[in-house]
Amino acid sequence: MRNVFRRTAAGVTALALCATLTAAFGDNNDAALTASAAGDYNYGEALQKSMFFYQVQQSGPIADWNEVSWRADCMENDFVPGGWFDAGDHIKFTLTNAYAATMLAWGMVQYPGGPEACEQTDMYMNNLGWVLDYLVGCDLGDEIVYMIADDAFDHVWWGSAEVYMAKFELMTGETERPYYTCENSSIQGQMAAALALGYLCFKDSDPAKAETYLTHAKDLFARADALRAIGGDDQETTYYKISSFWDDLLLAANCLYSATGDQSYLDLANSDYIPNIDKEQQSDEMKFTWGHCWDDTTQGALLMHAINTGDSQWKTQVQKHLEYWTTGYGGKQITYTPDGLAWLFQWGSLRHATTTAFLAYVAADELFADDTTYYNKYTEFADNTMNYAFGDNDLGMSFVVGMGDTYPQAWHHRTSSGAWNDKWSNIGQTEGEDAKPHAHVLYGALVGGPDQTGGYTDNIGNYQYTEVAIDYNAGYTAALCAMVEKYGGTSDPSFPPTEEPKWTEFFMRASINQSAGSYTEIKAFAMNHTAWPARTVKNLSYNYYFDITELVEAGHSISDVSVRVGYDQHSGDKGKISISNPIQYDGNIYYVKLSFADGSVVMPTGQSEHRSECQFRIAIPDNLAGAWDATNDYSFQGLVQGGEDAMVDTPYITMYDGDTLIWGIEPDGTTPEDVIPSETTTTTESGSDTTTTITTETLKGDVNSDTKVDIVDLVRMARYICQDADITPLSAQEITNADIDENDLIDADDISMLAQYLANILEF
Repeated sequence: MRNVFRRTAAGVTALALCATLTAAFGDNNDAALTASAAGDYNYGEALQKSMFFYQVQQSGPIADWNEVSWRADCMENDFVPGGWFDAGDHIKFTLTNAYAATMLAWGMVQYPGGPEACEQTDMYMNNLGWVLDYLVGCDLGDEIVYMIADDAFDHVWWGSAEVYMAKFELMTGETERPYYTCENSSIQGQMAAALALGYLCFKDSDPAKAETYLTHAKDLFARADALRAIGGDDQETTYYKISSFWDDLLLAANCLYSATGDQSYLDLANSDYIPNIDKEQQSDEMKFTWGHCWDDTTQGALLMHAINTGDSQWKTQVQKHLEYWTTGYGGKQITYTPDGLAWLFQWGSLRHATTTAFLAYVAADELFADDTTYYNKYTEFADNTMNYAFGDNDLGMSFVVGMGDTYPQAWHHRTSSGAWNDKWSNIGQTEGEDAKPHAHVLYGALVGGPDQTGGYTDNIGNYQYTEVAIDYNAGYTAALCAMVEKYGGTSDPSFPPTEEPKWTEFFMRASINQSAGSYTEIKAFAMNHTAWPARTVKNLSYNYYFDITELVEAGHSISDVSVRVGYDQHSGDKGKISISNPIQYDGNIYYVKLSFADGSVVMPTGQSEHRSECQFRIAIPDNLAGAWDATNDYSFQGLVQGGEDAMVDTPYITMYDGDTLIWGIEPDGTTPEDVIPSETTTTTESGSDTTTTITTETLKGDVNSDTKVDIVDLVRMARYICQDADITPLSAQEITNADIDENDLIDADDISMLAQYLANILEF
């Protein structure tokens, strides 16, 4: 008997791998034909981008090796953190994580020279370890976690993973996603298969990790074999309804035999599992139609069994399957599209075809290497299938996002869309008034594929065409390992590109509610459309600037100005807005700062959350009417009066993350590009001929800018809070220094803290 894997992914160099193979099995390639170059595509680039896709799918605290600049931590408190999101949603299914891990591990073990040739071994192993560690976490010893998510919430909300929990808590009041457990021979069998192959991948590079994988694989298999039932995975059956477990036990037994050499696994496969494999309809013949997938691992399991046992009857069974997918067997043949794709099913047609392509490569190399006819036939089928996905089709398009000049634009995927308002039906449209691109390119994702006619509908709502998923990419990625090893390919050293935001992420939108001779009333929206990555700002505030020159010329002062908030969208929750007393900016220019108690309430998660409304008034006493003119106010410019339709985006109301300007133009011309986000605040003063940069550092408690903190500062702060008109107005830096508790307010708490500091009770 031979081990199913004539190669090992133990090392990281091709030379070391070749040495291992020669010692273990000898050189059995003499009779194999050397395949010609498969096409004009860069298979190394395709493999590199598929690795990127799996990085996009990461849940939990993002790995430090993750290259996706627009992804960040999410779902950190899942019962089992980590793993991959299933598809374009945010559900984690252990079944599809295990299936995808099995295929990726098989690809690495069978064709390690592929990732090595295009310098993707490290990234491949990183991705594989990521999902295998998750599977270990889902094994609780007496049961498994089979699903994590509230599917009722997940599939009615469209947004980015990074802000998922904020919306989830808002809608449900819960701070942790539900998880579900069971015992299930199918899922546990696939977990065991993945972890057993994971052992082979890591046994030389990380023996301790490998042993952990193997220990769990053995235990999961033993429990699955003892149970011999599908189990109670009730929550996932709407999406993945498992129909059989014997195939998964057969697969797991062969993977464990490959990892351990223990003959009892093959004996059990022969005596118990194979007799229970499904038969062809109205026939006693073992099933050879359909395709290898998450719910039917029969054909891959039999391929492994044929190689492990060397038994000709299983080789014949593999041949039946591949004949069905090529020229037909026993009067049965798969459907072909008019432009040449073997087409099994409307959901994930390319998923099935490319997975079969991987099985064809393995079978050609392991079972038919000495048979010219079948070796060429199955290799050519695999080549043609993969190249179809890259553009060898009548549409002239690649079905892999980010590969080639023409590829789908409306893939079905939440986080890459960057949607901030829970609207998604027009995302990916390239024409019409409602056209909106995805925020990000989902490089490397294999979409569902064409219909039976070879047609493709590029619409985000047409799931059968545009869905992407971890299981869709799994067999495809394994096949790429074979292609790069056979035909070569290179990685792109400049990949992934640095993404620049396609739209403004934080900004202000405003209109005039009312304006008269004694007041100005503004309606303002603080907007959060972030997607690079999606995020919130806790210390969020914005400034409205106004000029009191006419008031001063009438013999009055800033002490005559009052401010108040009339309406606050978040007045009843943690995000309540406060408005500061007028703060002098320069000369007669003042501003009021509107600060959120918690700015994370402004989040890109829905129509009512991506912006926060506040209506505020700046006024003088009615008996001074006529001494107020809003038209010369800096922040008033460009605003118009009216309802929500009158709202305009305005750079003259500036927005801040703490002390850092993130939107708008300050009156002196400072923009976010000019700001150095640190403890040092840099402002620019421009004259007619020269520009001088003045740098000041924050010194908490230094309210008079004399670079020391003493009783004089305490008195000055108290007079400021009491609105003593006789004190010199505080500068912007002095305001920052006085805000000791950094809540964008100067009040009694700051005085108390400063007094305690001066009494050596408190340290800043």
